[in-house]
Amino acid sequence: MIKSKADYKMYLKADQISLGLKNEKVPFICSNERHIIWKYQRLLRKLEYYMNCKTSIPNKIHKKYLKHKLFRMQVHTGMKVPPNVFGPGLSIAHLGTIIINAKAKVGVNCRLHALTNIGMDGRADAVAVLGDNVYIAMGAKIVGKINIADGVVIGANSVVTKDVAESNITVAGAPAKKISSNGNSFPADRRGYELANQSALSFQPAGIK
Repeated sequence: MIKSKADYKMYLKADQISLGLKNEKVPFICSNERHIIWKYQRLLRKLEYYMNCKTSIPNKIHKKYLKHKLFRMQVHTGMKVPPNVFGPGLSIAHLGTIIINAKAKVGVNCRLHALTNIGMDGRADAVAVLGDNVYIAMGAKIVGKINIADGVVIGANSVVTKDVAESNITVAGAPAKKISSNGNSFPADRRGYELANQSALSFQPAGIK
């Protein structure tokens, strides 16, 4: 969760790296879907920063404006990704319908595809908790109060309704079951959280460890 301006900058850098973008700015004319996704993720992180760190009356007014802007982008893109759910290094692969419950929690470096849903099962007021480096393929459904370990790959059109306790495996099917011991192989140069932190450390003044 973003708790400071430094966190905010790190989240943006991590997301930018995970999306494979060289430029931090959103182009004035968006020429491909990654630009639209980046615009969405930047707005999402800005709203998180204002929600978590800005408490003055003027900032609360601006927060309402940011919520309105995010809602308009959700209508435009079909992506409903709420604030304070995903850790740094979020990479939305493509535009398309994505519905994430606001009570879900997802770790760093999540790769998220279209037609994905993380939601309740109707029997409990709780949703999934996903670890770090989780890869969610197109059409996956993650339903109910479950936990998913680090490095898990969730195959296309899978329905996950039970805990995935083993790290670095692939699950698929409906209901999802383990099909491989191979986990997330997303390229190391796109794992934004680690690279963003390395970049920050490299610019520290001498004497700071």
